Amino acid sequence: MTLPFSFSARAQRYVNSYKLYPKDSSFRYLQPDIPKKHFGRAATELVLAEVVPWTIDRYIRKADYAKISFKTVGHNLNLNNWAWDNDEFQTNQFGHPYHGNYFFNTFRTNGYSFWQSAPAAFVGSYIWETAAENQAPAPNDFINTSFGGIILGEMTYRLSNKIVNNRSRGLKRQASEVLALLVNPVNGINRLLDGKWGKIYGNSTDHDSSRLQVEFDAGLRNFSVNNKSPFKNGRFGWYGRIKLLYGDANQNFKVPFTNITILTEFGQDDSTKLNIVSVYGSLTGWKIYGKNNTHLAILSANYDYYHNAAFFFGAQSVKMNLYSQVNLPGKFVLNTSFGLGPVLLAAVPDPHLYNGRNYDYGPGFAINAGGRVSFDSKVSLGVNYRGGWMKTLNGNKSDYFLHAISNEFIYALLNGFSLSAEAGYFNLHGNYADFDDTDKKYPYVRLSVRFITGYNKSIIKQ
Repeated sequence: MTLPFSFSARAQRYVNSYKLYPKDSSFRYLQPDIPKKHFGRAATELVLAEVVPWTIDRYIRKADYAKISFKTVGHNLNLNNWAWDNDEFQTNQFGHPYHGNYFFNTFRTNGYSFWQSAPAAFVGSYIWETAAENQAPAPNDFINTSFGGIILGEMTYRLSNKIVNNRSRGLKRQASEVLALLVNPVNGINRLLDGKWGKIYGNSTDHDSSRLQVEFDAGLRNFSVNNKSPFKNGRFGWYGRIKLLYGDANQNFKVPFTNITILTEFGQDDSTKLNIVSVYGSLTGWKIYGKNNTHLAILSANYDYYHNAAFFFGAQSVKMNLYSQVNLPGKFVLNTSFGLGPVLLAAVPDPHLYNGRNYDYGPGFAINAGGRVSFDSKVSLGVNYRGGWMKTLNGNKSDYFLHAISNEFIYALLNGFSLSAEAGYFNLHGNYADFDDTDKKYPYVRLSVRFITGYNKSIIKQ
C-alpha cells in the first residue's frame, strides 16, 4: 500500500514490507517480511556440513581417508603439501560440487545474498580439504567444490523456493515442502527452524514468482565411436531428458541467477545412469535494443558434467554471451546465441593413464554458437556448436581441443507435445608430448517425444 500523505522513504518501505490478506472474512497484518541474517546458525550449519559427512565416512563407511589426526591436519595446512588427486571422474566432477552446494546454502538460506554466501563455499571446501581427510589437499577438489558448489547451490536454492507456495494448504502443501527439502535439504531444515514449514501466509517475497518452463523428453538414443554410424554400430537404448528454463532474461537480469537453464539426461548406458548435468546461471546482463529485434549480453557461470558410454567431460567456466531474437517475415522467428570465456578447470579423457587416472586436468577457453529458426511456433530447426581448448596442468603433457555439433528438428503436436529428432557428434583431439596424438569422433542420434509445461518467453534458447 502507499501512504496518502508525505512520509519518509524509510517509513514507506517499512509499511510496504507488511502484507495484508483475507482469512476467514477478516484481515490482519503480518510481521515485516524482511529476510533476517542468522550468522550464528549459518556458521553452525557450516560446521555440521563438515562434521556429518566426515562422521559417516569415518564410523559407518570406515573409509581410510577419514582417519584424521592433529598430525594430518598440520601436514595439510602446509600449502607445499597440496597435490592433485586421482579419484574417480564422477566423484571429482559431480560429488564434490554437490557437497559444495551445502556449504554455500548454509549462508544463502540464512538471509545472506548470493555474493555474501559465495565465500562460504570456499571456506567449507578449504576446511574439508585440510581437516576432514588425511590425504593431501587437492587443488582440483578445492575448485570443484567451491565454484561448482556456488552454481549448484544457488540453483537448488531458487528451485526449492519456487516449489513451495506459501499460500497453498493440505496434502499439496506438505508434498511441496518435502520435494523442496529433497532439492535443498539445508533450505528445508531452516524452513522448519523458522516455522515456515506448512505455515500459510500472504504473497510473501519468499514465494518465487519467476516464470518456469520444463521440457520432458523420453525416447531412444545411440552413441558410437571412431566415427562409425550409430545406425550400423552399437544399439539403441532408452533415455530421458529434463530441461528446465527458469526466469525471464528480459527482466531483472542484473541480479545473479534470475535466469537459469538446467539440463539433465539419464538412461540405459554401459557406465552410469546419470549422463548429463549442465547448469547455466546468469550473473549480470545488459539489454541492447535494435529495430524489430532484441539483443541481450549476459555474463554467466556454467557447470558441465557429461558421462556416457562413449564420452565423458567435466568443466566449470565463465562466459560472456550474446543472445538475439529477430522477427522475420511470414511468421518466422530466428534465435541466435554466441558465447565465449575462460574455463577455470576442465577434466578431459586421456587414454594414457596418469597415476591411475584416465583423465587430465587443466584450464582453457570455451566458445559456443547456435541458431534456431521457428515457423508459427509449430516447426523449428536448430544448429548448435560447443567447443573448447584445454592445456593440461596435471596429467600427461598435452593439450586438447574438443567440440560438439548438434542438429535438432522439432515438430509441435497438440497440448504441449512434440516430436524431436537430434543428430550430432562429439570430437576430441589430443596433442601429446610423449604419445601419439589422438583424434576421436563420437556420433550420436536421439529420437524422442517431448512434453513442455509452463511458459517462458525469454530469448535465451540453449
